[in-house]
Amino acid sequence: MTTMPYAATEQPGKGSRGSPWIGRVLSGFVVLFLIFDGAIKLVPLQVVIDTVIPLGWPTDPTLWRALGIVLIASTLLYATPRTSFLGAILITAYLGGAVATHVRIGSPLFSHILFGVYLGIALWAGLWLRDPRVRALLPIAR
Repeated sequence: MTTMPYAATEQPGKGSRGSPWIGRVLSGFVVLFLIFDGAIKLVPLQVVIDTVIPLGWPTDPTLWRALGIVLIASTLLYATPRTSFLGAILITAYLGGAVATHVRIGSPLFSHILFGVYLGIALWAGLWLRDPRVRALLPIAR
């Protein structure tokens, strides 16, 4: 007798009834933050220009508008159930760049360097709680 992999054994209705709602709320907070972050890059607000100077990035508004578009597009993919997994991967890559930037300039660990990690954990936790396919792909042993 052969055993089925985790992906084949996860049942869509399995788990707590409140988990999908907690996941939607958590994902909603992540989406709101990322849309706001992308929107201020589109304008770009002076605060964006002021904060990228110490990071060593160019202050060219075209660059920041492009990054705002990438972030908003990735966030919309994440917010859409059919493409949420792809959006989560793209946002994770984006956050990795933010973490690398802060490591490069020696920012404080818990407040700056790990902020992208905290956001990434919230992003994936929200997706894991709201999508049984992700729970099947990334099972957590009980």
